[in-house]
Amino acid sequence: MPESFDVIVVGGGCNGTGIARDCAMRGFKTLLLEKNDFAAGTTGASSGMIHGGPRYLLSDPKTTKLSSQDAGYIRKIAPHLCFRIPFLYPVTKGKKNFIKQRIRLSLVETFFQAYDSYSKLKGGKPHTRLSKEETWELEPCVSKEIVGSVTFDEWGIDTERLCLLNALDAQKHGATIRNHTEVTKIIREGDVVIGLTARDCMLGDESEYRSSILFNATGPWTPRFAAMADLQIKLRPSKGIHLILDRRITNVAVVSQCIDGREIFINPHENFTLLGTTDDDFYGDPDNISVTEDEVEYLLQGMEKTYPEIRKARVISTTRGVRPTLFGDGVYESALSRDHRIFDHEKEDGVKGILSMAGGKLAAYRQMAEEATDKICEKLNHWSACSTHLVPLPGGENLPTPDTISKEFDLHPYVAERLLTRHGALTSTVLTPTKERPEEKRILCPCEPITAAEIRYAVEEEMAKTLGDLQRRTSLAKGPCQGSQCLLPSLEILNPHDPIRELKNFLEESWKARSTLLCCKSTASQPLLAQEEMLQMIYKGVLDLGNQ
Repeated sequence: MPESFDVIVVGGGCNGTGIARDCAMRGFKTLLLEKNDFAAGTTGASSGMIHGGPRYLLSDPKTTKLSSQDAGYIRKIAPHLCFRIPFLYPVTKGKKNFIKQRIRLSLVETFFQAYDSYSKLKGGKPHTRLSKEETWELEPCVSKEIVGSVTFDEWGIDTERLCLLNALDAQKHGATIRNHTEVTKIIREGDVVIGLTARDCMLGDESEYRSSILFNATGPWTPRFAAMADLQIKLRPSKGIHLILDRRITNVAVVSQCIDGREIFINPHENFTLLGTTDDDFYGDPDNISVTEDEVEYLLQGMEKTYPEIRKARVISTTRGVRPTLFGDGVYESALSRDHRIFDHEKEDGVKGILSMAGGKLAAYRQMAEEATDKICEKLNHWSACSTHLVPLPGGENLPTPDTISKEFDLHPYVAERLLTRHGALTSTVLTPTKERPEEKRILCPCEPITAAEIRYAVEEEMAKTLGDLQRRTSLAKGPCQGSQCLLPSLEILNPHDPIRELKNFLEESWKARSTLLCCKSTASQPLLAQEEMLQMIYKGVLDLGNQ
């Protein structure tokens, strides 16, 4: 007999994991299915910020308010995952006269005065107007062709662990969680969806599940998933990429304008820097997203107007993702609404038992999940109040200090600090085995000091089944070495059925993120070529992966 659930949620991004957590906390028997891993799609490719979105303030203030309000809640339930990112908005002289640019600087300041009322909802500091001399003191590499700048505040977050913690907390409240499990068929009897079949991608086993509500939270895959139930959803997906620089090259985030007037930024995010993002209509397969040389040049050209030395920075990789943007006709990609919508297929298509959601922003994921779960309550005629904004995510309360962890486990304070940013109050749990096995305090990846104990914890307690999963849990191989030192010892702990194939799969996926950079005249490609040659020697030479 197939197992039955009140709710089956499909999609392991921020929306899917958020809905699963909310449903489980409200007492529904819940199943969450993700065909790859948590945050392996759109969420993991985002800019990693729970921001209010000042660029939506004039055209879509509802989205700005909702995002800012929810960002404040997220900071409270996951304080260890969040970090402040001050932004700098320089105003350049350009070809206009000085007086006009001074007026523009005042207008920019007026805009951020309005944004202050939203920013305070997420605990951001109010804006500050800086002279050009004050701007250079804060960020010396900003262009000399400026008249001044304005600061504003945003918050960064570890998006991949955010999704994981939502999934783990859903499991703690009784949900069944399955990553690496792909839906193969939606079961529909007449005008009612009654369940689905799903295949374990690691083992190949297929199972059937029944549900009262099937919730489609698959992001850019939403139309494709709905089509499995003979339903149509029209989106206008947009593609975004970031360039990853090998270190923090700025003290704060810096905004610039591209050739078409779009605003981009460099963002010091944890131990590296993100430069992004593009916003282009996407018509391809969201399972196969490439990066073009034009996109790389677009970002570098746009940023060098404000940060002239950007081309001297070492670009080591990229992120790429597709936003499940709601359909709009006759507008540019960047002008599309970032609002969200729940598709009630019973009302819209006459098909019961299935709901879908698309659109929205990372910063409002919790509120979107609350709205979706309210809709599920309505469908199942079982009302229960939401508490996801009140209950901390795992590790999110009673945070120890780095000094406390450092002394208790005899770790370098920086290692302790980085562990705390991922595990919070659970850091001691991660490290406790090292008291009996002190060798597991060894650092596997010096770029992002990752201990063997943390890798083992991810495998045993956090559903990590592949090297890609370990990367999302710990930032393994994201730094300058790109995995040259840490993959083999991590693979030993992971202990997959076929270690050579697992390593090959990881290297092939990471190659997709780097390959375009090696051909770009616009990037500092020589260091990257040297790095790639070293990786080839280590993995394709020593392990002879080229013949596998």
